[in-house]
Amino acid sequence: MLAATVPVRSLLFATFMLMAGSGFLSTLLAVRLEAAGTSEMLVAAVAAAYFLGLAVGARRVARVVRTVGHIRAFAAFVSLFSVSALSYAIAQDPAFWAALRFVDGLCMAGVFVCLESWLNERAETTTRGAVLAAYMIFLYSGQAVGQFLLNLSSAKPSMPFLAASILLSLTVIPVVLTRIPQPELGDETPLSMRGLYRASPLGIVGAAGTGLILGAFYGLGAVYARRVGLSLADTALFMSAAILGGVLLQWPLGLLSDRFDRRRVLVAGFAGTVAIGLAIASIAPLGALLMALAIMFGGLAFALYPLCVAHTNDHLDPSRRLGASGGLVLIYSAGAAVGPLAAALAMTWAGPPGLFVFIGLCAGAVAAFGIWRQLARPPVPGDLQLPFQMLPRTTPASAMLDPRQSETAGEEGGGHDRS
Repeated sequence: MLAATVPVRSLLFATFMLMAGSGFLSTLLAVRLEAAGTSEMLVAAVAAAYFLGLAVGARRVARVVRTVGHIRAFAAFVSLFSVSALSYAIAQDPAFWAALRFVDGLCMAGVFVCLESWLNERAETTTRGAVLAAYMIFLYSGQAVGQFLLNLSSAKPSMPFLAASILLSLTVIPVVLTRIPQPELGDETPLSMRGLYRASPLGIVGAAGTGLILGAFYGLGAVYARRVGLSLADTALFMSAAILGGVLLQWPLGLLSDRFDRRRVLVAGFAGTVAIGLAIASIAPLGALLMALAIMFGGLAFALYPLCVAHTNDHLDPSRRLGASGGLVLIYSAGAAVGPLAAALAMTWAGPPGLFVFIGLCAGAVAAFGIWRQLARPPVPGDLQLPFQMLPRTTPASAMLDPRQSETAGEEGGGHDRS
């Protein structure tokens, strides 16, 4: 794996710096707004603006990259992101911060398109899996480590924003100095929502449900932590534990889904998310127990999206899988934009535990839908299931890193769409 990542080490380092500088901003903004007595709905609106920007950017920024090239586009997106990170210190106003978060989402979509298409270009067929695994490790590790920048608030209120801007600015250096050739960016049109649903109802419903769950958690998880009495340092640890847990359980669940009906593993994952969400909501755990539950929650919830992608791909011709992945990213992003707003209503009604009540209800609804799909149609034969692969929930370009795309790119026919 190490040998496979040497040619793209500058891109992986840039990924880590990017996520360390940006991954904690949603937590920081939620904590600041909560401390100022802002309502859950306004906190949620700020969080939703980011995912809305990400969804819009996933459809629009590729044109910019194709026009000016990867290096110039990357530098422009990161520079604007760095300016936005500094601008939060100007005024603590929810409307102003929501506008900045929308810009952040657009910039992040552009950065991900650059990085992921670049990594795809440099990865050989035999090393694609190792490159994708390394990319996931650097991405989630940077996001988890960045959470601890929350603790800089005690030194100076503007310090976390300064640190974010510094890290984002440093992200540009390894990319603009790289000697890696710039790739050509293709134009892939996502499958229509109707086409996706016909191919895999559970895949599209599961992606939307995962967006609702993780959008709510990213947007309001820090608010929950603060309102149940966690310190700023423990809030950072709580968010970091969930993110790291998301890396730990993805492979075990993926291997299970390769050996059994993938729908059963998906239903079990959503059902487990229900159980953990309700446990957190009902017993209000603190200390080590809460951190353990956060790891378990992240381990299950973060695995749901790649399982949905794998299940959808099992039902599609090779020529349609990339377009399907692009559509699923958009569905996830739409769900993530709605999730914080809906969860805010639950928290208004039930207090801090309302966040995990909402998460449990969303997961339970998808689990029930998955049980119905098992009764409505037979499973895909085991020899026709594609191997599970960890995938980020970023932009359609991430699908190109999937080794299954390169393995099936030359295949003709063999499709087995089934609803």
